[in-house]
Amino acid sequence: MALCEKAVILDADGIRRALTRIAHEIIEKNKGVDSIALIGIRRRGVPLAERLARRISEIEGKEVPIGILDITLYRDDLTTITHQPVIHKTEIPFAVDSKTVVLVDDVLFTGRTVRAALDAIIDLGRPEAIQLAVLVDRGHRELPIRADYVGKNLPTSKKEIISVYLTELDELDKAVIEVDTA
Repeated sequence: MALCEKAVILDADGIRRALTRIAHEIIEKNKGVDSIALIGIRRRGVPLAERLARRISEIEGKEVPIGILDITLYRDDLTTITHQPVIHKTEIPFAVDSKTVVLVDDVLFTGRTVRAALDAIIDLGRPEAIQLAVLVDRGHRELPIRADYVGKNLPTSKKEIISVYLTELDELDKAVIEVDTA
């Protein structure tokens, strides 16, 4: 697959502003952050969760616990993508019981990644509530899942791909629409 960048939908400043807005919305909706925990879905959800935690701390003056969730074994397409899945560590250094867990991911598309993440979290305990924060919601849901916090809503064609690049993993910050040129 040869991908070609069609358009930049969020530059570094756009990502920063979106995360700042989402941080404020999380605080407002939950009337503070006393029972909040952020869990980033591996890969790009993790640095986004870390950035949100920093923003929330700057705004509220309180630290919010952060966890890292690997959903590999919870995927419903695991047998079709590889014979030897690479399993990464889930690192959630707090009990999810009675917390409002905010799942963080980069792009919301079909909803299947979020469904897998919900299953994984429920296996860890019984949160008070689970909310979802995404940088980009591109539509095309296959499951009845919606985000509570969205950086950018962007209806797309199924032929288009949304790619998020983050400094922590890619040495630059931007979200782009890409198309297959093959």
